[in-house]
Amino acid sequence: MDRSRLIQMLEAIQKGQLSCESAADQLTNLVNEDISFANIDHHRSLRKGFPEVIFGEGKTSAHIIGIMERMMHQEDVILTTRVDPQKAAEILEAIPLCRYDELARMVIWAPKHPEPTGHGKILIISAGTSDIPVAREALLTAQYMGNDAEAIFDVGVAGIHRLFKHKKAMEKATVIVVVAGMEGALPSVVAGMVSAPVLAVPTSVGYGVSFGGATALFGMLSSCSSNVSVVNIDNGFGAGYMASAINHIPVDKS
Repeated sequence: MDRSRLIQMLEAIQKGQLSCESAADQLTNLVNEDISFANIDHHRSLRKGFPEVIFGEGKTSAHIIGIMERMMHQEDVILTTRVDPQKAAEILEAIPLCRYDELARMVIWAPKHPEPTGHGKILIISAGTSDIPVAREALLTAQYMGNDAEAIFDVGVAGIHRLFKHKKAMEKATVIVVVAGMEGALPSVVAGMVSAPVLAVPTSVGYGVSFGGATALFGMLSSCSSNVSVVNIDNGFGAGYMASAINHIPVDKS
């Protein structure tokens, strides 16, 4: 349950539109709910501003459906990451209001697309077309967390001139997420051009000595650009989440 829902409930009690007994029933699972195979953290929206995100890998479609059905009573947005097409089809059959983004491997339940509440724009950049699935996971995460976010794809260092025409967009961004495999050089280049924080996402894209993304990870961690921070390999969700957290830091207008 998020803050706005809790306030609506309290106002309904104050106006006599909701009985204390009914409110108590609705608040029974305010903190957490044990459904045997999962212990759902319903309090996370109040505590952190966004509900628990379901990691779909390793869970059955029945597990995911069961968790989502319980969360739907209290949330406006539910994200499930790392969902393969077969599981997604079963989830969508059970919960038709969901949508599935096959590239990002995400199932999303959101009856209304969230309005942007962040202070600026988040820009997602992918080095190559093969990096788009991870970049799109970051993009959708940021958008559904209430941010104005857009993406630029396939502007890596093998054709660096492609990046330069997007210089104005990069300079206007509050946070930039850069997704790259191979040697992972693009975040350093982007960070050298802007003052905004750059969240680097190494991907497992690459040949032999890329070592499943480890080479890109080490390269990004070794960046000489001081405004680069790095998340785990293929962790588009983590980068999108962190970008949203930065974009929602209160701005002092005094």
